[in-house]
Amino acid sequence: MNLGFCGTPSFAVPALEKLVEAGHTVALVVTQPDRPRGRGMELTPSPVKLRALELGLEVTQPDKIRNNDSLRNRLTVIHPDAIIVVGYGRIIPQWMLELPRLGNINLHASLLPKYRGAAPIQWAIANGETTTGVTTMRIDEGLDTGDILLQRKVGISPEDTAETLAPRLAGIGADLIVETLRHLDCGTLQPRPQDQATATLAPILKKEDGRIDWRRPAPEILNRLRGFQPWPGAFTSFHGKNFHIWSAAPVERQLAPGELATDGNSLLVGCGSTTALVLIEVQPEGKKRMPVRDFVHGYRPRSGERLGEP
Repeated sequence: MNLGFCGTPSFAVPALEKLVEAGHTVALVVTQPDRPRGRGMELTPSPVKLRALELGLEVTQPDKIRNNDSLRNRLTVIHPDAIIVVGYGRIIPQWMLELPRLGNINLHASLLPKYRGAAPIQWAIANGETTTGVTTMRIDEGLDTGDILLQRKVGISPEDTAETLAPRLAGIGADLIVETLRHLDCGTLQPRPQDQATATLAPILKKEDGRIDWRRPAPEILNRLRGFQPWPGAFTSFHGKNFHIWSAAPVERQLAPGELATDGNSLLVGCGSTTALVLIEVQPEGKKRMPVRDFVHGYRPRSGERLGEP
């Protein structure tokens, strides 16, 4: 097929690669403009742009697409059979939805209608799900509300974080995109409407989502810690300074929410519902990540002190 491709993050790269590998002509890749990143705030291209250039594909990076005559004219000339959208980060305008004969096909990292929105992987883990998946759907004017084409279930292990689960979903989703196009072209795929009554949202993450509420039970805190990596992470305060927790595990101990207990090497913290966590890897403000033993020896927290206090 003759295709357009809209995508930006690393999650979208396997889909682009699989489409090329399957023999499709990706006539145009649309991605977000280069953004300043890092300490030097140097302009950095998106992962999709980097891979597209390596594959010798034409790339465009419009600031806006809704009223973009240049983009509209280019896509009209290309006349794609379908436009594939994976994590592009812009709302697809009506003129673009109507252009290809097979429509605009989106790869979404959840089993729709669950977890519509910008952060489906993160919220699935944070909410303690043990199963998620990927969905291909035909985009309409709503937010992830289009008809479902194909889906694949994927298990979430207790050790999974958003960083480990995302690449797995991206790989499975890339194969699903190719399969979806094959069935659409053959006319062997019947789109089905989403059940609006069972829809849930996965809103874009905010910094404050990472602040630990020690009144939550330990498993809930641990799920959020896993889901919100690498950003916004899971953080609290110690002696009035930011204190980031990178890994922890549930432990049998009865402590008040936020209360610390230490034996000089390990560090436990109380959570809600008479649960507790043993901290494994932490990061005090202005320091690198460190094993909790190094933190205990260097900062000498005392049993009875509390995390989260000003």
